[in-house]
Amino acid sequence: MSSYKPIDSKREEFRRYLERAGVMDALTKVLVSLYEEPDKPEDALEYVRKHLGTDGGEDELEAARARIAELEAENALLKGEAAPTDG
Repeated sequence: MSSYKPIDSKREEFRRYLERAGVMDALTKVLVSLYEEPDKPEDALEYVRKHLGTDGGEDELEAARARIAELEAENALLKGEAAPTDG
């Protein structure tokens, strides 16, 4: 029986690590979202992949893309070139 204690303590330590890192909350949110989905997707794993970690990520990404475009235009202006166009 004493051989099981180290495994249990390692599991408990790993569980606390996941909680501190926010992994448990993120997984719980995605699974609750899937549970509340009126039309369950064919591929639940794909649903989890698609929705995991998307809390406001699109807004940040769009802001970063806009900033990149702004800096590219400024860089071109400073180099004396025409500003790049989208497309």
